[in-house]
Amino acid sequence: MAVTIEDVRRVAALARLELSPGEEERLTIELSRILDYMEKLNELDTEGVEPTAHITPDASVFRADTSRHFEALQELLAQAPDLREQYFRVPRIID
Repeated sequence: MAVTIEDVRRVAALARLELSPGEEERLTIELSRILDYMEKLNELDTEGVEPTAHITPDASVFRADTSRHFEALQELLAQAPDLREQYFRVPRIID
């Protein structure tokens, strides 16, 4: 599939990108090559191949996310140099 320079300009405008004429030319060629490769992939016989979203099993290796009561909350809050209700106050770093 041929990508025109107008296609590249339209996509760049949608993405709010400013491209130089050299970048427009290069991206026109690169996008054409990518789409040509995608066309080749469309020719593959995938009959009997089960669709997949991941190449590995989608299993969480992390522990279960469970909430627990924190016994030492008051001790921890008592050590805070600046506190508002049950929240630590820190110096502002962004104006």
